[in-house]
Amino acid sequence: MPLPKSLFTLLSHHFSTAAKTTTNLPKVPNVPTKYKSEAINQAQKVLTDYLHTTRSLPYTYAEHISKNALFSLANLVKKVPYSAPNFPRSFQRFLRYHPINEFEFFFESIGIEYSQVSEFLPTNTFFFSEDETVLDAACVLSGFGFPWKMLGKLYREEHCIFRESSEELKARLCGFKEYGWSNLSVVGMCLAFPRLLRVDGELGGEVVALMDDLKRVFVELDIANCVEGNVDTWYEVCRTVRVFYDLGIEKGKVGELLGRKKDIFLQHPEEVLVRKANYFCRLGVRKEDVGLLLLQRPEVLNLELEKTVISTLGLLKHLGLNENELKEVSQKYPYAMGRNKMVNVPHLMRALDLHEWFFTRIKNEHQLLANYVLSDSDEEHMKKEFSNGLEQFQSCKTPLHAMKKLNFMHGIGFGENPLTLKVLARIHGRSSELQKRFDILLNAGLEFSQLCLIISTAPKILNQNPEYLEEKVNFLCGEMKSSLEYLNVFPAFLCFDLENRIKPRYRFFAWLKEKGLHPESYSFATMIATSEKRFVAQAFTIHPAAPKHWFECFLI
Repeated sequence: MPLPKSLFTLLSHHFSTAAKTTTNLPKVPNVPTKYKSEAINQAQKVLTDYLHTTRSLPYTYAEHISKNALFSLANLVKKVPYSAPNFPRSFQRFLRYHPINEFEFFFESIGIEYSQVSEFLPTNTFFFSEDETVLDAACVLSGFGFPWKMLGKLYREEHCIFRESSEELKARLCGFKEYGWSNLSVVGMCLAFPRLLRVDGELGGEVVALMDDLKRVFVELDIANCVEGNVDTWYEVCRTVRVFYDLGIEKGKVGELLGRKKDIFLQHPEEVLVRKANYFCRLGVRKEDVGLLLLQRPEVLNLELEKTVISTLGLLKHLGLNENELKEVSQKYPYAMGRNKMVNVPHLMRALDLHEWFFTRIKNEHQLLANYVLSDSDEEHMKKEFSNGLEQFQSCKTPLHAMKKLNFMHGIGFGENPLTLKVLARIHGRSSELQKRFDILLNAGLEFSQLCLIISTAPKILNQNPEYLEEKVNFLCGEMKSSLEYLNVFPAFLCFDLENRIKPRYRFFAWLKEKGLHPESYSFATMIATSEKRFVAQAFTIHPAAPKHWFECFLI
């Protein structure tokens, strides 16, 4: 069914107003500011002539390279003494005696950031005549309709495309046209899905399903008429489809689902889709389920999920928890109580171990988030306590640093409550360092809520070196053959030195058990936590010879 005229107009406008980026001229210190633009233009003309006449490149592609490699060109201009009337001749003479690395100019010209160009340069190859395949492929693609400046997108994702022969690439491109696609639609598709241009096999079922999705979006919704003649907009539409593939939605199904929810195209560009997808993915649910949520409930894309302030208990009550459930949650997870921001809700729900429940509620009744309103009475007493404590906290010498740490705490689900401030006073490091340590433990296998709980009881674990944290977890689960649940009982385990405390005392502990000397009341946690003097005294009570064995065999 074609789009109504009003929707057609809106769609046409939406995909024809993409922001254009402008490249500032690079610094050229040897050229006076008022002559810089003129000098760059003159250098471009000389370089075009050099590539065309001296290096035998077709004029069109020589011009593409010279006009789109500003930083590489500027580096050459810096080496030529500037004199306004004689500069073109001086630059021409310079090129005659100083041949350029043509691949450096080429890669910048096709849209690869100049700072990244060195990563793509071939080894000991400087001229196209030494390796013509890359330039030939670029010429074929450009001749078909690919914008020269966008070829870098293809090269970054599938550089093998540029190793194929011209004949193979042409055959592949013409093959797409046999399916009824125009040149521009093929260009947009291939820029968004560079794998389509790989000529290492026939069109497989996955590729056919992808093309069916795009055909449904373009043809059945009559979008083709809106974006025809504009490669950028074809590319944008395809990138929107790719968002859902990246979330795990099966190829062949996206077109049908998007066909029912065309407003996704009308109102929400790719960056909005990605931002909202990332928000719900932070709940720790399957990406595919997030993709289906956006396709089946696109209304969630209109939700304000950044600045809104929420109350933890108020939001949970709004979402359907009863009084007994709210009481149980507040007792078990006191660190998450108080106020927070909606942007932190995904990690807040994981800190409460309610992330799957929350996602199901939003999936079934997405309007719940839209209808939520913070009540002035929600946890007002806790807000006052937090505010009073925060004033003292902000009076430190580095308030900005302190607030960044507080934002980190809110970001992992800690609310505005006195316990959060107590934890905050005992953790050290920049917010980025704290996040890295938190992620190390999370990736080591700890559950999100479990990790937040042990941080609330033993904050100093976030003061440890990330690598040491990982080593301690590996020792716990490896040599000690314990589970991560042990940290619920003894979270301070992660605070002790691995080489000088944990390893020797555990091995002594294991020796005691092996010899049948281990008292039932003497736990490993007690052995780790006690001072050296008391530890030796306890060992003596177990057996008079135990301290001697400790000093001789286990003490490092």
